[in-house]
Amino acid sequence: MTVTYSSKVANATFFGFHRLLLKWRGSIYKLLYREFIVFAVLYTAISLMYRLLLTGAQKRFFEKLSIYCDRYAEQIPVTFVLGFYVTLVVNRWWNQFVNLPWPDRLMFLISSSVHGSDEHGRLLRRTLMRYVNLTSLLIFRSVSTAVYKRFPTMDHVVEAGFMTADERKLFDHLKSPHLKYWVPFIWFGNLAAKARKEGRIRDSVDLQSLMTEMNRFRSWCSLLFGYDWVGIPLVYTQVVTLAVYTFFFACLIGRQFLDPTKGYAGHDLDLYIPIFTLLQFFFYAGWLKVAEQLINPFGEDDDDFETNWCIDRNLQVSLLAVDEMHMSLPKMKKDIYWDDSAARPPYTLAAADYCIPSFLGSTVQMGHRYTHVHSLLNLPLLPTPSTPLGCHRVH
Repeated sequence: MTVTYSSKVANATFFGFHRLLLKWRGSIYKLLYREFIVFAVLYTAISLMYRLLLTGAQKRFFEKLSIYCDRYAEQIPVTFVLGFYVTLVVNRWWNQFVNLPWPDRLMFLISSSVHGSDEHGRLLRRTLMRYVNLTSLLIFRSVSTAVYKRFPTMDHVVEAGFMTADERKLFDHLKSPHLKYWVPFIWFGNLAAKARKEGRIRDSVDLQSLMTEMNRFRSWCSLLFGYDWVGIPLVYTQVVTLAVYTFFFACLIGRQFLDPTKGYAGHDLDLYIPIFTLLQFFFYAGWLKVAEQLINPFGEDDDDFETNWCIDRNLQVSLLAVDEMHMSLPKMKKDIYWDDSAARPPYTLAAADYCIPSFLGSTVQMGHRYTHVHSLLNLPLLPTPSTPLGCHRVH
């Protein structure tokens, strides 16, 4: 379920984000705590082994190995590789969100273009809208694990009312090795053409608008299918994952506190707890976890898209728009600003500070400085000794 916190950061305040750090659902702590515990336990085990179990010669070898790992681990370009990868994942995640299929434009067109208040007209509009919702359901079912768990078979789709038994038979009789999410679009186009012949759609322009908008909806569905089919190349994901975990595997040895009496450079103190190494693990591994959660937003993580809610909302709103609201209009009355040429809605006391004058341009305030200047400047044909090249005063 999407974690929404917009209202908590509506205004910039002193330490405004600190309240968000205490949330658990959707947090980095929930994603990372297992890996963090494993890293801390392994570091502690190696530290205890170095301090308590190794002999003198073994300690000297371990100390050389630790210095070697610490020196060369920094050559792994973790920040560079991880930064590009997360940027790519976030852009891909946002593009999938903005291309979710919403039927709102189609339901407006169907409600206004497909006429008839009788039962057949009502059936026609509802069927067209049902085909649209059926298409989005078939796409969501093929890309979202949450939707597939809700509709694991086509029997569940029929039982939910998105498809009739007769339509199911036609759908099953179509032998195709490919995903058949496009079939309801064909039904939609055929039914719209039939409605045009029957006069339910009174103009070919309206039919063209319907087909154009339907094709836009189809492109959204196809795009989601394409994102599911072609992901970020596996080799890129493997490189980033190996870079991060190889770096911290080296840190398990290279960031150990060595015996200060040995005089190794950078090992003057023995603090036992590697605070900054743990912070570095938290940030880098957390960065990787962000990409892991966003790479497929159609799963069941806390911040994945609410696809089941989208299905419910789209069906409810679209059927309401093309059925109960078809040709439903409130009675027209004069508005309260009928005789007022400068309509100004009132402000509550809490919003009084937001009542500001209109912006007229940044140079308006300059007018008061130059009102005393009455002379004009005119370009001369030729410069004169008494005036510089460019202009002279005309009183």
